[in-house]
Amino acid sequence: MESRRGPLKSAVPSNVVSPVRRCSRTACGRPAVATLTYVYADSTAVLGPLATYAEPHCYDLCAEHSERLTAPRGWEVVRLADGSGPARPSGDDLEALANAVREAARPQERAAGAGGGSRGADPMEVARRGHLRVLRSPDN
Repeated sequence: MESRRGPLKSAVPSNVVSPVRRCSRTACGRPAVATLTYVYADSTAVLGPLATYAEPHCYDLCAEHSERLTAPRGWEVVRLADGSGPARPSGDDLEALANAVREAARPQERAAGAGGGSRGADPMEVARRGHLRVLRSPDN
């Protein structure tokens, strides 16, 4: 049976609805960046990367609300790292970088002696340490 009013129209125009998921917190319209899930059996709140699709028992949170998240007393918050972002360098990475810079700053004679001499290397090569090479500037 057809309605006398004609075809049903949406109460919200389609150009207003955004495909971006929003923060679940009341009155917050910022885009969601993380998903919060409660594991009641373990008294744990798990905050991880934004889920692939929205689920009714999960909460999407913006960056500000995900950073300020606290759990009820006696509960534990587990924050899962997002692998898509740039990884922070470890102490070993920073130490290796500092050693390479120190090696490059040495005078050319000392660096060549420490690298085991020339092995028929590239004439642009100034020094070598493991798989790292210091090259002479093409302008010099």
